[in-house]
Amino acid sequence: MSPSFADRVSSPLMAEAIGIFQVNLGYRCNLACRHCHVNAGPLRTEMMPKEVMEQCLRILESHPIPAIDITGGSPEMHPHIRWFITECAALKRRLLVRTNGAILLEKDYESFIDLYTDNQVEVVVSLPHLDPYVTNRQRGDGVFPKLIEAIRRLNARGYGQADSDLILDLVHNPGGAYLPGSQAALEALYRHTLLHNHGVTFNHLFCITNMPIGRYRDYLWKTDNYEEYMAALVNAFNPAALGKVMCKTTLSVAWDGRLYDCDFNQMLGLPVCHGAPSHVSGFNLDELAHRRIATGNHCFGCTAGTGSSCQGEVAA
Repeated sequence: MSPSFADRVSSPLMAEAIGIFQVNLGYRCNLACRHCHVNAGPLRTEMMPKEVMEQCLRILESHPIPAIDITGGSPEMHPHIRWFITECAALKRRLLVRTNGAILLEKDYESFIDLYTDNQVEVVVSLPHLDPYVTNRQRGDGVFPKLIEAIRRLNARGYGQADSDLILDLVHNPGGAYLPGSQAALEALYRHTLLHNHGVTFNHLFCITNMPIGRYRDYLWKTDNYEEYMAALVNAFNPAALGKVMCKTTLSVAWDGRLYDCDFNQMLGLPVCHGAPSHVSGFNLDELAHRRIATGNHCFGCTAGTGSSCQGEVAA
């Protein structure tokens, strides 16, 4: 049996600050990607009530948290997302929205590119692989050309352009049961291939390790790769990555207002614990900024190799 994550850590993992306030608006999505740790899809009904969104805004208004990271599911499908983005943008913080990209081509959601542009939102688009076959296998038939067209439309508004402040970042996930390669090398390959083959550009590439939870865990079990994948994560454990894991500076808010150390803990039902407030209604910056972090064996996913976070590798 592989050692537990707790056995590999000499002392409890502690938060150091709240630099990123990540808000998961719900699990509804127009896609059902194979690697999705959220198990998001068109049939999910969980959506953040407006009163919880208002509580989030009051927290952000009262505390100088530098970055707001909006995610899902597909955040565009939330009925109050336009209002929420506008209110968040008025706070003049770094504001990111994580989108599956393909939804920006659908009739009811095409105008989100205008919304993002007008509010200087950093757009993060999932483009798992440069091979259309691999991306389509992971995210659904016909998704790859939709992603290229979405990037092209964002480029046309200034996103991802060298002379623009509008940031467009892409996310790479491995297409199988293995760790991502070098982020710097993959970014260079993405940049060359996307420009040469499709005439599109972007700012940064984030390489994110597939976490052994949710739909990706189911895939590992079905393909008889779970034990091998976990062994690979454990064997690649890197203390340097442990020192920079995202949970040390990120607080994740679930659709129901419960607080988590990260989006992955949220999916596993491991809320903030050890005495810190576990719901936005009891938010206390000092207690949460110095909380003890809840961990499990899935944490090997963020500490393997060069590490992994919502903004890519953490230990080059």
